[in-house]
Amino acid sequence: MTRLSHSAASHTTAILRFTRWFCMSILLAAAASCAVGPNYHRPKVDAAPDFKEAGDWKPSEPNDALSRGPWWEIYGDDALNQLEVRIDISNQNVKAAAAAFDQSRALVAQARAGFWPTVAASVSRQRGAAGAPTATGAGLPVSSSGRSHITDSAGLSANWDLDIWGKIRRTTESERASAQSSAAALAAARLSAQAELAIDYFELRAQDQLQKLLDDTVEAETLSLKIAESRYRFGVAARADVVNAQAQLLSSQAQQINAKIQRGILEHAIAVLIGQQPASFSLSPSSLRTGVPTVPPGIPSTLLERRPDIAEAERKVAAANAQIGVATAAYFPDLTLSGSDDYTGNSMSHLIRASNRVWSIGPALAETLFDGGLRRAQVAQARAAYEGTVDSYRQTVLAGFQQVEDELVTLRVLEQQAIIEEAAVAAAQEAEKLTLNQYKAGTVPYSSVITAQTARLSAEQTALTVLSNRLQASVALIEAVGGGWNASQLPLP
Repeated sequence: MTRLSHSAASHTTAILRFTRWFCMSILLAAAASCAVGPNYHRPKVDAAPDFKEAGDWKPSEPNDALSRGPWWEIYGDDALNQLEVRIDISNQNVKAAAAAFDQSRALVAQARAGFWPTVAASVSRQRGAAGAPTATGAGLPVSSSGRSHITDSAGLSANWDLDIWGKIRRTTESERASAQSSAAALAAARLSAQAELAIDYFELRAQDQLQKLLDDTVEAETLSLKIAESRYRFGVAARADVVNAQAQLLSSQAQQINAKIQRGILEHAIAVLIGQQPASFSLSPSSLRTGVPTVPPGIPSTLLERRPDIAEAERKVAAANAQIGVATAAYFPDLTLSGSDDYTGNSMSHLIRASNRVWSIGPALAETLFDGGLRRAQVAQARAAYEGTVDSYRQTVLAGFQQVEDELVTLRVLEQQAIIEEAAVAAAQEAEKLTLNQYKAGTVPYSSVITAQTARLSAEQTALTVLSNRLQASVALIEAVGGGWNASQLPLP
């Protein structure tokens, strides 16, 4: 067996020493490592056992209505379904929130990179004078003999910051919580856009229904005008009846034209929500559904998991808590393991030789002895930022409770009002019919017809407004309870 040369043996010994030191450093870091700073616990929130405004009100949908697919499908409107699915694809606010989430995931990857050593390679060639320079040519120093000296070098270097005190771990923990906060913000933006679209859609359909109602009113009042004109020609009615009928018809025609303004505005708003130019978007008129589906609100404590805005605020608390550990770690020394392996010679072709090798490896310990209170101030800042996120989280929870209570009382009261309004419409329609017959018989003046027609139109408009408000409140309640979303859907970046 051929014996190793002295240089080869020295090279092998160096590698063994490097390996032993490397392994010992890892074991030492693993044994001594700990993550300073407080461990995270979700802030406590007092939640009532039930929503006050639910009372004896009974929702029309089962408890799992929001977990069986897209929530807007409970309205059974194909046009609405087709519009809602375009939110994710085209809504610019949702796309911006998605980009923010992608950015936060990249920040998590950046933080994780701190767990690993950085390795760099270098190759260089330097040209310098062999002796004292006496002249220069082409910008290069030249020795008195006219020759220059060339030095080639190549090597590897590595640096590894050992995470003994958990600074990198706390940073990664903070970035991960921030990424989950961005994911919840994306879900909140998506839900908000979906709810806004549904509300605008039902408002638009209410305008379609109002347009039909005004069209029918204009048609009926046109007939009433003809009756008044006929009676006037036969001398059984005064000219004032004709003028009053004309005035009533013109007033309704003005409302008929004005109703188109709000419909156009709503159509433009829907176009923007789905990321389309208003000039290239239109919705054909259609009737407004009469049924109002509603969903159970559950109990207040479930909102902590079901609302994406609450989850977003809670994840911000977790991120701020981890930053306390990052600031606290600055009190402790940083341990860095560095190593390099370089070859230097005057010929690139014969550079990799043991005789040209220079290597080094060793730890570096750095500790700040005086900083004028900087680290103490940074820890205080991190703790104050954490307390601020806790307060914001609790306020978000309270706002969520309020929104659900608001929509519950709105739905409950409007449901009761709708029953009365339906009866009022039926009575107003019957009164208008009877009054018109009495006018034809000559027993009442035409002013009574105008009064009856105005009352009927007002009752029908009020009933339509109540129905539209109930549908909008139904959407708002679904949004208030999270739209079927759950915190378990948050990714683990």
